[in-house]
Amino acid sequence: MERKRNQALEYVKSSAPVVKKLLAILMKGLNVKEIDESKESMLMGSKRINLNYYPKCPNPELTVGAGRHSDVSTLTILLQDEIGGLYVRNTETMKWIHVPPVSGSLVINVGDALQIMSNGNYKSVEHRVVANGSSNRISVPIFVNPRPSDVIGPLPEVLESGEKQIYKNVLYKDYVMHFF
Repeated sequence: MERKRNQALEYVKSSAPVVKKLLAILMKGLNVKEIDESKESMLMGSKRINLNYYPKCPNPELTVGAGRHSDVSTLTILLQDEIGGLYVRNTETMKWIHVPPVSGSLVINVGDALQIMSNGNYKSVEHRVVANGSSNRISVPIFVNPRPSDVIGPLPEVLESGEKQIYKNVLYKDYVMHFF
């Protein structure tokens, strides 16, 4: 068990450069020139890893692996196995689209915190997991979050061009408590 714990912690630690690079790219799209220490802390001040196991289900149409939801995170970095079962909602047609697993790839989801910080320029993705009738499924998401004590709201750089603020500032832990 200790070995598995260490592997999970090492995986989270090794994700940091990827997360920093993704956030740097996303922040440029929001007119944020530099991610200073306080912004870095707010964007990725806390991380959590889940190890999700979805057992095969003989009648998958009668159950749900994980119901429809968005993530409260800044970003979610998802490693999924070859089984599949992840679906995202198309916001135009409202239909569910299967996200086929691609060997060696990660799925990156924008979460609610980044939607708020981007003033809606980046959208949190609604998704779900459907049970599989013939195989067990495993996924390993890393949730990259603000710290619970951070106040999140639209970044000042986003509003510099005169864009109207559509989200109020909120204590992140209060947002999470309200979400659940």
